[in-house]
Amino acid sequence: MSRKLLDVHYLTKLAILVAIVLAMKLTGLSSIPVGPLNMTLNMIPIGIGAMLLGPLAGGILGMVYGFTSLYDAISGGSVMTHIFFQLSPFGTVILCVGMRILVGVFTGLLFRAVAKIDKTDTVCYFLGGLAAPLLNTLLFMGFIVLFFYNCAYIQGRVATLGATSALMFVVLSVGIQGLVEAATGMIVGGGVAKSLSHALKKS
Repeated sequence: MSRKLLDVHYLTKLAILVAIVLAMKLTGLSSIPVGPLNMTLNMIPIGIGAMLLGPLAGGILGMVYGFTSLYDAISGGSVMTHIFFQLSPFGTVILCVGMRILVGVFTGLLFRAVAKIDKTDTVCYFLGGLAAPLLNTLLFMGFIVLFFYNCAYIQGRVATLGATSALMFVVLSVGIQGLVEAATGMIVGGGVAKSLSHALKKS
């Protein structure tokens, strides 16, 4: 078992962030529906946790959010993933849970790598804040293309959007929503993580 999972302070901070992820989901603040997709705001606390507590915490937070997404897929809360679940429960678990775990882990690893060379002690936070929503979009949409692209639902979306390739389908599906999500994560997630990091160092 990881030493971190036996550290009371670490667990307390992680529990607070898990509670935030769940509270955002329960209150409807975690995502904003935009067509068949959702603009995911829960990447903000996931990114913050990955930066402040490391890749393990990022992965755990991603898993928690992933299971809430899987619940939507099973219950029909998300039209698109509900269709995916009917086609392939296994593929949908990987999409909803597996990809979100990777988002948290990779965000934490990227932050650590950049923090080692970031003399400003600022750039790393905003890159970390940007990484979480950006990775979420890339991994989520990438897996859809790899696993579900040829299904009738996605091909219907491809025809509706007028996409001439898988890449064009991703770009047209994400659109302005993805840019807003990434900018919000960078500004809010990066700013909050930097502020909290400095506050925790002083305490």
